[in-house]
Amino acid sequence: MRLTHKVIIITGSTTGIGEAIARRCVAEGARVLIHGLEPGLGEIVAADLNAPLVIADLADPTTPAQLVATALQAYGKIDGLVNNAAWILRGQIDSVTPEIFDRIMAINCRAPLLLIKEALPHLAATRGSVVNIGSVNAYCGEENLLPYSISKGALMTLSRNLGDTLMRQHGVRVNQINPGWVLTANEQLAKQAEGMAEDWPSHLPALFAPSSRIFRPEEIAEPAVYFLSDAAGPVSGQVLNVEQYPFIGRNPPKC
Repeated sequence: MRLTHKVIIITGSTTGIGEAIARRCVAEGARVLIHGLEPGLGEIVAADLNAPLVIADLADPTTPAQLVATALQAYGKIDGLVNNAAWILRGQIDSVTPEIFDRIMAINCRAPLLLIKEALPHLAATRGSVVNIGSVNAYCGEENLLPYSISKGALMTLSRNLGDTLMRQHGVRVNQINPGWVLTANEQLAKQAEGMAEDWPSHLPALFAPSSRIFRPEEIAEPAVYFLSDAAGPVSGQVLNVEQYPFIGRNPPKC
């Protein structure tokens, strides 16, 4: 097992990609802290994994300290941090308000920064690892995902900057995973709310899903475990795009 005895905080782990990462980490020998906004779902995951649970809003700047303190109280150390939680908000330039922009940046970028800052002394003590879960939308983004895409672009810069700085100064690695389209329970419901049929994942155009399907949350968990493990060696400041086609420079047929 690749994460034996490691202690890992995983935000947004009551459902979706975060839950898949938490379950995979425990399967690899880690002990985890579960975090999210859904008490019912969180209690199920926490009970399954015998893990402490924190229900708290990451837009609150005091939440990072609460997460770190809870992990230390439960386990006495921190080896890894996965900044997975995000507010995935549809929106274009005409619908963005200052309040929306500030909240999405607070959750998707400021909270990871504050969590890394709060956990840094403990990560330095274990020569630990940070994994930020971004999105391929960081490079440009869909027209109806403007504020979300901006936040993920900022997160990617944070990962590259701290991946260099913290490795040199503290021996702490920071890397980012940019998933493509992932079939989470929330994505299933979101697409149905937008008018797509319940079985929409079975009818995807090859332009977006050359393999005839999109990613499962478990397939994002696997590279997260690699970055958290000692197998990654000194890898830091890197961004892994988990996508099924060459995202940058792709020029698909026009007809």
